[in-house]
Amino acid sequence: MAVLLLAEHDNKVLNEATAKAMTAARGLDQDVHVLVAGSQCGAVAEAAAKLDGAAKVLFADAPHLSHPLAEELTALIVPLMENYDALVAPATATGKNVVPRIAALLDVMQVSDITLVVAPDTFERPIYAGNAVQTVKCSQPKKVITVRTAAFKSVEAAGNTPIEAIEAPGPVTQSAFENAELTVSDRPDLASAKIIISGGRGVGSGENFKKLIEPVADALGAAIGASRAAVDAGFVPNDMQVGQTGKVVAPDLYIAVGISGAIQHLAGMKDSKIIVAINKDADAAIFQVADYGLVADLFEAMPELETELKNLKN
Repeated sequence: MAVLLLAEHDNKVLNEATAKAMTAARGLDQDVHVLVAGSQCGAVAEAAAKLDGAAKVLFADAPHLSHPLAEELTALIVPLMENYDALVAPATATGKNVVPRIAALLDVMQVSDITLVVAPDTFERPIYAGNAVQTVKCSQPKKVITVRTAAFKSVEAAGNTPIEAIEAPGPVTQSAFENAELTVSDRPDLASAKIIISGGRGVGSGENFKKLIEPVADALGAAIGASRAAVDAGFVPNDMQVGQTGKVVAPDLYIAVGISGAIQHLAGMKDSKIIVAINKDADAAIFQVADYGLVADLFEAMPELETELKNLKN
């Protein structure tokens, strides 16, 4: 049979997490069919059809699919799984909400947060806050998998696969979408940014985030993140949290400012290609994973860094 990949999107743009999950899905050595479920999202289906490795796009367009409600997507996907050996989805908020329900209804275990496809039935996933890697061999009749997308590269948009319209079942109406309050920012999305600068408790306040972190982020074209300690202290909103209970990221450059390096935070960023740490405590755990470390007072170092970046631009 084949693999069904659940596409993530906002009815307008295909989320990059789908292209990364495709890399994992291709490792199962079967044809990959991409499911695009939404409302008036033809442009998303066309983008999915270009993903390298997609053998087919299944396009379910219905008003009650305009928002990725778990109950509605589950009702659509479970009957489709009769024709598939595996379901793959990004381990995003949507994937983590939808996929466990499907696994339960299929009466199979879920393989969560995989970071490597060793073989079509064998996967690696982090455990103990990323301090150990577990190898899982799945002998279930149907594999249900979520993918830690930070561990995979995006496939290229080099394909041109056919799009097949499918009929969605009627609305389940067990839940309803009320509203969404989205943070609007000119900066890159934290989950997919190439450069991230994160602040911790040592930054001291939300005002200091604006004075010290934001100018450097603007100069670098970087996204801004934070440790859980900074979020819990109310310095920044929780959608900026990087770590085990926040966003898992793997940018080209990660700058940690005033972050001690608790294992929960390291679990969310230790796969970054280059890690730079700025902390006045020379014994801070963050220096154990950093490629470059600066033992300095961030209140002096950050303005100096901002000045140097401005000089480079000039």
